[in-house]
Amino acid sequence: MEEVVMVGIDLGKHVFHIHCQDRSGKALLRKKMSRAQLFEFFATLPPCSVAMEAGAGSHCLSRQLRSLGHTPKLIAPHFVRPFVKSNKNDSIDAEAICEAASRPSMRFVTPKSEDQQILSALQRLRESLIAERVRIINQLHAFLLEAGVATSRGPQTVKRLPVLIETHHFSPGFTLIFEQLATRFESANAEIGLIEKELTRRLNNDEAGQRLLSIPGIGPITACALVCAIGDGKQFNCGRDFAASVGLIPRQHSTGGVTNLLGVSKRGNKSVRTLLVLCARFYIFRLSKEKGPLADWVRTLATRRHPNVVACALANKYARIAWAVVAGQGQFDANRSAKRE
Repeated sequence: MEEVVMVGIDLGKHVFHIHCQDRSGKALLRKKMSRAQLFEFFATLPPCSVAMEAGAGSHCLSRQLRSLGHTPKLIAPHFVRPFVKSNKNDSIDAEAICEAASRPSMRFVTPKSEDQQILSALQRLRESLIAERVRIINQLHAFLLEAGVATSRGPQTVKRLPVLIETHHFSPGFTLIFEQLATRFESANAEIGLIEKELTRRLNNDEAGQRLLSIPGIGPITACALVCAIGDGKQFNCGRDFAASVGLIPRQHSTGGVTNLLGVSKRGNKSVRTLLVLCARFYIFRLSKEKGPLADWVRTLATRRHPNVVACALANKYARIAWAVVAGQGQFDANRSAKRE
């Protein structure tokens, strides 16, 4: 197997399909393996490039393959799809991954470190708990309405629940339901608080995260999300590339020399994009208190554009600034011009 220069892996939970090819692209081996057999195979294989789709398990597998001397290459699944020939199965997918990875213009995903994965997992766990908390509040409002009590929206209903129970004298069945929902709400609240403390602790130990906090409007939660998304920043050539990766640049449908720009593409990580837009809205809300070239740029843009457009433009600017802060390894300079270069 000394001739193997590229191996494509179609990932699975327990079963993996590999496709090995030489320098000319000729297939040398197609095989189905278990997870244990996969590591035994790569432990005896001379160093080569190993391509796979970026997804669940790919980042951990990339680190393990790198420790064995191989060069992992992660490809976004939608870049592999055009190379699938005719019918689709796991073996053909592995071949398509090899074909895609062999293209000189192919763009690859940088494998995440374990710390990045932990931060990402904590972020997603926090989001799921927040969604659960909202569901609990909505359910409480609905049940109160069924019991004949209309309340205003928001979590303040949970705080007022003891007073409502005492005032309206609900039946024992309804009272038990309301108390159970209140207990679940407090439990979700406590878990969210613990996760936010852990995110803050990890951010305090991260140099790039501390530099991101120097950007006005960027808080700890957004800084953690940016650390996960940017990494060391070397996989992006410029800030615009990172903004494009999170879907904050316009979609383009141009032909015949006529440029047609549409709305933001909304590609990539939805959570990072949402957080950047929220930070932009917060910055715009307290714009009267902000100073410097960035604030002047936002004020000028706000005089001729809709507030939603201004928020997306500022989120795009945040993405570019965040990449520059991480890749340039410097603090945000509030006196630098905010005009696009």
